[in-house]
Amino acid sequence: MKLSDFKFEVPKKLIALYPTENRDESRLMVVHRKTGEIEHRTFKDILEYFEDGDVLVTNDTKVFPARLYGNKEKTGAKIEVFLLRELNAEFKLWDVLVDPARKIRVGNKLYFGDSDLVAEVIDNTTSRGRTIRFLFDGTEEEFQKTIDSLGETPILKEYIERAVEPEDRDRYQTVFAKHVGAVAAPTAGLHFTPQLLKRLELKGVDIAPITLHIGLGTFRQVDVEDLTKHKMDSENYFIPAKTAELVNQALDAKKRVVAVGTTSLKTIESSVTAGGRLKESNGWTDKFIIPPYDFKIANALITNFHLPESTLLMTTAAFGGYPLIMKAYKEAVKEKYRFFSYGDAMLIL
Repeated sequence: MKLSDFKFEVPKKLIALYPTENRDESRLMVVHRKTGEIEHRTFKDILEYFEDGDVLVTNDTKVFPARLYGNKEKTGAKIEVFLLRELNAEFKLWDVLVDPARKIRVGNKLYFGDSDLVAEVIDNTTSRGRTIRFLFDGTEEEFQKTIDSLGETPILKEYIERAVEPEDRDRYQTVFAKHVGAVAAPTAGLHFTPQLLKRLELKGVDIAPITLHIGLGTFRQVDVEDLTKHKMDSENYFIPAKTAELVNQALDAKKRVVAVGTTSLKTIESSVTAGGRLKESNGWTDKFIIPPYDFKIANALITNFHLPESTLLMTTAAFGGYPLIMKAYKEAVKEKYRFFSYGDAMLIL
């Protein structure tokens, strides 16, 4: 398919600046692939669509406060440093983005607040990308605490056009977040509450976690018309043995395997046996799912409303079927559903 196939207009006012007051009271569009029916519900109504033996595959990655602000030595210029991934824990080497990039060269030092944290730029990687080495004398635990205290919640301000607020630290994190490593939230999971998860479990639904540490590459703009030429960034993932066992039991029993988010979806589709079953694994995936695609594991998907021409929308269209999903998005705009990270949800059955 082509990039232009995913172009449509979303009024700016429909991009959610804040989440709903209660996580499970966001709106829910339910899309039925077999009939083409579209329902308009509330997220907590999701209970009605699942039964004993179904499996919910959740991404338990935890977002860390990846956006830091430092000052350049000598000039004192304010520089934003966005932490992408740790390259080497022993030497505290990190892959980062800096802004404004033109002011930052190899050898420059950056100072962060009143702390003892200093970083030295040791390499240029892209126009905005740098490799930096943090100079810090404390333990790894003290280093992480320092980053946590200085860092800002990395909501994507290119789309959520407001200042980061203290409440974002909690609301831009799923209730099942466990393993630190993401710079963006698996947003489909933001709608769940502990109470809703408990009610699902009481109904006999198994919660099966995977981990995929989401990078900024997920949101990188596609700049080629031929989608087969777009290259996704690699992201680290882990699928535990217990999750594989639960998913395979559900598949064998012809039950629902529900991927919570496109991140969970692409993770489980990255680890499929020749017999079409999920296998325990860990590693890196740069899988890019576009229509048409034959899904082997998931047979239901919970996802947010994504922006035009985004890789997330393309994956959603591959799962739901391009004509039906584009029809659903047209209805979502008409019905004023809220888009992007803090927006509403879609359940595709």
